[in-house]
Amino acid sequence: MRQLPHMGIVLGMHAHTFPDKIGARDLERAMTFRTWYERSCRLANALMGLGLSKGDRVCVLAYNCVEWLEIYAAAALAGVVAVPINFRLLGPEIRYIVDNCEASALIVQDQLIDTVEQVRDTLPVSAHNFILFGSNRRRAGYRGYEDLIAAASDRPPSVPVTPEDPWTLMYTSGTTGKPKGAVRSHGGGAMLSLVTDVELGFSSRDSGLLVMPMCHANSLFFFGAFSYCGAACTVYSRKSFDPEHLVRTLADGHATFTSLVPTHYIMMLGLPSEIRARHDVSAVTKLMISSAPARRDTKLEIMDYFKNSGLFELYGSTEAGWVTMLHPDEQFTKPGSVGRECVGSRPIRLLDTEGNDVPAGEAGELYSCNTYTFDGYWKLPDKTRDAFRGDYCTVGDLARRDEEGYIFLVDRKSNMIISGGENVYPSEVESLVGGHPQVKDVAVIGIADEKWGERVHAVIIVRDGEAPTAEEIMEWCKDRMAGYKRPRSISFIAEEDMPRTATGKILHRVLRTKYTSTGASS
Repeated sequence: MRQLPHMGIVLGMHAHTFPDKIGARDLERAMTFRTWYERSCRLANALMGLGLSKGDRVCVLAYNCVEWLEIYAAAALAGVVAVPINFRLLGPEIRYIVDNCEASALIVQDQLIDTVEQVRDTLPVSAHNFILFGSNRRRAGYRGYEDLIAAASDRPPSVPVTPEDPWTLMYTSGTTGKPKGAVRSHGGGAMLSLVTDVELGFSSRDSGLLVMPMCHANSLFFFGAFSYCGAACTVYSRKSFDPEHLVRTLADGHATFTSLVPTHYIMMLGLPSEIRARHDVSAVTKLMISSAPARRDTKLEIMDYFKNSGLFELYGSTEAGWVTMLHPDEQFTKPGSVGRECVGSRPIRLLDTEGNDVPAGEAGELYSCNTYTFDGYWKLPDKTRDAFRGDYCTVGDLARRDEEGYIFLVDRKSNMIISGGENVYPSEVESLVGGHPQVKDVAVIGIADEKWGERVHAVIIVRDGEAPTAEEIMEWCKDRMAGYKRPRSISFIAEEDMPRTATGKILHRVLRTKYTSTGASS
């Protein structure tokens, strides 16, 4: 073998080396590496038996569950392309993805079948290639997932799969519009797994708890890293986030690692101290915080609670994979930074609108270059060209670099506010306003203003039991930021009403639409 092995080959090696070790599980059941590999081979053969061939797309709609790990491995073994669909999407949104990727099969969990049924007649999938799994395994018009596995061979398919072949087609969360399908290869997945193992020091002795949706890049990437080094993967199979249950799961399952967004950490840290004290989380030795900006006070509280754990922070995307990594020893020396380039990457470039590199300290559009960048957007050659400058890739984020080479995210280019000719970066204002003792979370957007072009508007979630006024918060801001950056109007919103993606990112464009149409004012 002279090329990087794909996930199916890696899993087969683990099944040979330590067949009886638990390799994959969720909160309901567990599988050894041998069982996991055999079932993945059976599923791969079953898909081929339905008429699928190398390169065909298989859509998957499911909550977090261990079946995801079988499906991703089976896709690698059969050479088909896994297309994860966000379980929060509605029927028309699902139809767009299934139609856009020209899916040959759809695997759906029983709890989500009603959403599929709303649009089934309009989907391009053959009537014989709808596959159902879950506790309710029988439904007219659907093949049983377990039936297909039981009837298929447990031998690996003889399909030649190369590192250049596509493994996943991941539709972006759509923070800036209609989702785009990012094509990621087997070779890219293998290299990203190895880089992750090096950066975080993972080994077969680790145990990862995958809390983020398995339809999202974060969990897919960490699943790859843990699987590659022979560590156990546990999928947090809950439909909704319960902070106390997660703390208990981390303690009882002796997980050594998990990756969460700031919102998850804030909810856990918001638990009463007596509840947190009941659970021993000392087994957790590494934590990741990513996918959204994290405030300094939040990170300090995390490190105080998880005393045995180092806190990592990264910046990355579905398209580029991991771009930078901030290590635990850098959390205090470089607060606010997302770190420096991951091992094996070329130097990040920060470019102005003319394509020139900006000097240290100035904001520019971030371009990264590594061996695991995506191959392009599905059926969108113009968008693909826009994402690249040579071998360098961008997703439209703005950042600055300090004299020591550390990267500080400024904001998304599309979120930037221009007020009176001055550039205002919402993430900077959010960090400052978020430091108010009565503020639990905040989003900052630009609202049309006759005088200034745009004015800064803050949308705030307050802490339980608190009721600050807009005037009090604006007064508090006066001594903490320049006048043009300060919120000129404020709206208060309930936590459940804050629009977010599946990974916890605030949808600023939804807030802009809402508050522009309502004429928000303080």
